[in-house]
Amino acid sequence: MNFRKISRIAGLGTLGCLAAGALCAAQPDESALTIYSSQQPGAIPADFYRPVPGGEVPPAASVPGYAMVRQDRDVQLAAGRSALRFSDVAGLIDPTTVTFTVPAEPGVRALEQNFQFDLVSTQKLLLRYLDREITVERSVGNQISTVTGTLLSAGDGLVLRSADGSVHALNGYSAVKFPDLPGGLITQPTLVWELYSPLAGAQRARVTYQTGGITWWADYNVVFNEGRNPNEGLLDLSAWVSVINQSGATYKDARLKLVAGDVNRVPPKVSSRDRMTLSAMAVAAPPPGFAEKAFDEFHLYTLGRTTTLPNNSTKQIELFDRAKQIPAHRLLIYDALGSPIFGSPYMERNPGFSDNTKVESFLEFRNDAASGLGMPLPAGRVRVSRLDNADGSLEFVGEDAIDHTPRDETVRLKLGNAFDVVGKRRQVDYKIDTKARWIEEEIEITLRNHKAQAVEVQVREPMYRWSNWKVLEHSQDYEKDSAQLIHFTATVPKDGTTVIRYRVHYSW
Repeated sequence: MNFRKISRIAGLGTLGCLAAGALCAAQPDESALTIYSSQQPGAIPADFYRPVPGGEVPPAASVPGYAMVRQDRDVQLAAGRSALRFSDVAGLIDPTTVTFTVPAEPGVRALEQNFQFDLVSTQKLLLRYLDREITVERSVGNQISTVTGTLLSAGDGLVLRSADGSVHALNGYSAVKFPDLPGGLITQPTLVWELYSPLAGAQRARVTYQTGGITWWADYNVVFNEGRNPNEGLLDLSAWVSVINQSGATYKDARLKLVAGDVNRVPPKVSSRDRMTLSAMAVAAPPPGFAEKAFDEFHLYTLGRTTTLPNNSTKQIELFDRAKQIPAHRLLIYDALGSPIFGSPYMERNPGFSDNTKVESFLEFRNDAASGLGMPLPAGRVRVSRLDNADGSLEFVGEDAIDHTPRDETVRLKLGNAFDVVGKRRQVDYKIDTKARWIEEEIEITLRNHKAQAVEVQVREPMYRWSNWKVLEHSQDYEKDSAQLIHFTATVPKDGTTVIRYRVHYSW
């Protein structure tokens, strides 16, 4: 399956609006975002995108991601030096990343730039009106009373001195009236430039900046159906992109790109989708989705249509068409010790920790074209469901997180622990000769299956005592996975037991 192809994006049109002495018609503002995510798959708590009623909403600055924003707007410039204000920008701008250009007129230069973010609030207004006159409204029973006077304090309540000299301490009030908005306070974050322009008139300006408070991640949904062999089956895979915007700005009809990969940054030093209707004549083409391509050492996903990202919102967009009938393999793994490795010969008789009896359940599939996939999969959380044939409902059976996964790699998802299959590991024999510098150990692994059908279990055994080892005897064949890890594959009959034994010799 391939990503939808998107049509070539049309050019932005004439950027300069001054041509042959005549002004061009005003063009609508245009925005483009490239969003980078630094969150771990599945690590975004629900409070970020669906605040709990009465709960504390995490600060936007803690949203684990950032975006490069490009905005094109028509502006009026004066000849020579002038000031230009650019409002409705993100409140979490990194001011050091701001650039201002007029692509059609290279002679326009930004001499100075400022980011003003002293936004108006009740507390800031009160502090600006210290030693100035205000009017405070209070509710007394069903009546509204007013007190007018000079504001002396705005810390723990309000303290006013009226014209007759009396002082009023007000711990509760319903409204405050200010004569005007004091200078320096603004209602939205604003970029201000001091510019030099060789010409006067309308121009198409381009502003770019980096902002925090915005991130994205991928969510995958898998529906798995077992075949006649319970260890094999087919799955359907769908993928969605979730975008959180808490940057302080709304991006209307924006071009959207997403970057998947680990982009290095210098850290700051601070502590049911609707289906398209079929007609008798033709099938209406769906709106263009994401197109993927390799970009530098990362992967870039470009949405083939514009989208609006309101501030304080979460938007979900389909990443690619549902992939169907992907061959998948159920895998049961018994790893009693958790694969410990020691830095020196371990000579104690017992490993020093409890053996695990749980058999873990996994689902595997290949991300290749032969399986119906074969595309780079961004990091994200994968939720797996199965169909309950009794009532036709989908039931959740587990979830796992995947890292960025290239094409032609295997995806392994941990679903949980098997209920009806258990394991037991015990040491049958142990010998040591410290002078000759060797250890011999015999291990027995017992697998019990309480299911109504046989199961296949992979038993992982680390050669944890030392790196120089040799298996002397074994009841079943094994495979060597790495320098200090082997595994046995055992078939356990229904309502039956399988025992694996091996003897290993360590030397140093």
